[in-house]
Amino acid sequence: MEPKSSNPETDNRQTREKMNEEKNNPASGPTSGANSHATTAPKNGVSAEGAESLSLRDNLRILFGASRAFWQVNLINFGDGVAYFGILTLLTLFIHGNIGFSDHLTGVSVSLFTGGVTLFMLGGGFVSDKLGVRKALTLCLLMLVVGRTLLVGSSSLAGGSVATTLWTALLIMAVAEGIIQPALYAGVKEFTDPRTATIGYSILYSIMNLGIFAETFISPFIRERHGIDGVFIFLVGVTGLLLLANLLFFTKKVEDRDRYLEYMKDEKEDEMTLWEKVRQLPFLNPRFIMFIFILLPVRTLFAHQWLTLPHYLERCFSEAVFARYEWFQAINPLIIVIFVPLFAALSRRKSVVTMMIAGTSVSAITTFILVPGPSLASLIVYVVVFSLGEALWSSRFLEYIADVAPAGKVGAYMGIAGIPWFLAKATTGFYSGLMLERFVPAEGPADSGTMWLIYACIALISPVSLFVFRKWLEKGVPKKG
Repeated sequence: MEPKSSNPETDNRQTREKMNEEKNNPASGPTSGANSHATTAPKNGVSAEGAESLSLRDNLRILFGASRAFWQVNLINFGDGVAYFGILTLLTLFIHGNIGFSDHLTGVSVSLFTGGVTLFMLGGGFVSDKLGVRKALTLCLLMLVVGRTLLVGSSSLAGGSVATTLWTALLIMAVAEGIIQPALYAGVKEFTDPRTATIGYSILYSIMNLGIFAETFISPFIRERHGIDGVFIFLVGVTGLLLLANLLFFTKKVEDRDRYLEYMKDEKEDEMTLWEKVRQLPFLNPRFIMFIFILLPVRTLFAHQWLTLPHYLERCFSEAVFARYEWFQAINPLIIVIFVPLFAALSRRKSVVTMMIAGTSVSAITTFILVPGPSLASLIVYVVVFSLGEALWSSRFLEYIADVAPAGKVGAYMGIAGIPWFLAKATTGFYSGLMLERFVPAEGPADSGTMWLIYACIALISPVSLFVFRKWLEKGVPKKG
């Protein structure tokens, strides 16, 4: 193995110098030729596959010596985790209480918004690839300032303008989030050493959840004094600061200097017919499609975290418990922050499918804890164990999509991989409100156990299907170790 540099900054600088050499002299690179559609050149003589031989300490040493652009991307990642999930956590309560929508219409509105985020990722991935990470982030943050400001203002309006303003705000925010998410994923791939891919994506996922945890900790104090409107105003301010930081510190010079990936275009690509290009789309890869769609049932549980859990706590627990609702939501991101990097490091030689089976099984089976009925202890255990299941596979899924995507196409691939997540979010809201009205109504007897039993059985479809199709799926998944 290539001797390791003792200085991460020197190591990374040498990497970029080697990349520039290969860019200026493609013939000398290991990927020259007509078949070099998209690739990452070896870093300091160590290929991406060579990352598996690096120790955890080596991975962390290289990662934390990463470029300013990598950490700028994660600053946006952290801040948007604060703002997006801070709004999402309270959105059902805001629309139901401040706007006055019914349970069903509230569920539909939130579901259309969250589903729209993923739907717009399909085109947003191509937008982020076209604009580049820096410009895409700037555009999205500007749109988010506008959309979140309109959201805050919608509750103070009257008549039909209330719903119009609300849905306009949700649409603007959905478009912006649909672009910013693949831009963040692409940024991590562009600005990190591929030897640290597994841990790098776990850091991305953890930092987003660190933002969620930070917001959910302070949100109750703001909400008690200034209401949900006050929380949303605070989050608009956070978004404005992110936009300012991106303009001041994430310059074109920084982006060009710190980029690791170089896209090497297929020399025959311009000569391809339209049908030949269509045949290369991941939509026509049956394993890839099965791999991403098989997660749809278990992903409905994630949608219930903001569609069902708020009203469940409000209607099945004491006022004192509900007053600290955000703290229960904070348990999840806190566990993710701690355990995603740990699990990623320990499982980096395990196949993605193996980790998917383990993680989705834990998340689905844990839901049965809520079946006996409302209990504070059961609720806490559920949130903790469910979160551990999420930590087992979440970042590894992102890593797999980034690995199979050609350089310069990560945003587009992430968008396509988000289709099942869109379907889960878009469809769950159409029945979650009806299920609440049937099993956990605002007034009258409740039967929350039956509701959670149904949701747990739906979620189990994912790990069972993954197990059944495991061998077939693993043929299309890069092996680790």
